[in-house]
Amino acid sequence: MTNVTVIGLGIMGLPMAVNLVNAGFTVTGYNRSRPKIDELVSKGGSGASSIADAVADADVIITMVPDSPDVEAVVSGEDGVFANATSGALWIDASTIRPDVSKRLAEDAAAAGIRPLDAPVSGGEQGAIDGVLSIMVGGEKSDFDAASDVLNAVGKTIVHVGPSGSGQTVKAANQLIVAANIEALAEAVVFLEAYGVDTEAGLKVLGGGLAGSKVLDQKGQKMLDRNFDPGFRLTLHHKDLGIVTSAAREANVSIPLGATVAQLVGNIVAQGDGGLDHSGLFTQVARSSGRE
Repeated sequence: MTNVTVIGLGIMGLPMAVNLVNAGFTVTGYNRSRPKIDELVSKGGSGASSIADAVADADVIITMVPDSPDVEAVVSGEDGVFANATSGALWIDASTIRPDVSKRLAEDAAAAGIRPLDAPVSGGEQGAIDGVLSIMVGGEKSDFDAASDVLNAVGKTIVHVGPSGSGQTVKAANQLIVAANIEALAEAVVFLEAYGVDTEAGLKVLGGGLAGSKVLDQKGQKMLDRNFDPGFRLTLHHKDLGIVTSAAREANVSIPLGATVAQLVGNIVAQGDGGLDHSGLFTQVARSSGRE
């Protein structure tokens, strides 16, 4: 499987496509805006002017778009993936969407002769650039095995977690944990600053103990620097927490902390700060403490 198409060349999709080029795959990219396609071409890939053209000769098709309706728009209809991909092609949806939508689209893919995997990723922009994403994959085990070379080119921790929809369920849990960690880290930084502690030293020692986490490693300095250039926008985390709270309600699972953090993220998005990196949740904590 050498021909890979990547649909959605955003913050995550473009570096993933570049890593596939670097791994020796023939990569075709499609994006709604042309500059991203041109950037992929400059890195050794090729571009397509439509989804139909992009998938015509693809062995593997990766979609990386923002939300459930976006995935449906890309794969459905006469110009979509399912109507134009070669029978037997692998479709890897790396987007983060609702598990129920993922399962339904997997059924549609199978009916069209396409082999579906839901494979949302975690690790942020830097993880995509470095090719060390954590990838949670739902679908048939045989299809997961067939996709291993492609997945290994963009990720480091790659685990088959169950049938279709399971990858999206695990990703929802991931987003719950990340959001709660970001909120706790933000509160801790504001707390340290209020007492005049050397915050860089404080975070260093916290990172070496039980409080340490990848969230602290990747987001702590951003909070200290007040640098919230997006690696993963709050608007997208808001969408993901909506998925978590809805799925938890359907399963009769209580997530009081998750519901609280979901409201906090929703509040900051409503205030117009949805374009910030999700570490920008810090600004709400600082404002509510009268420290910004």
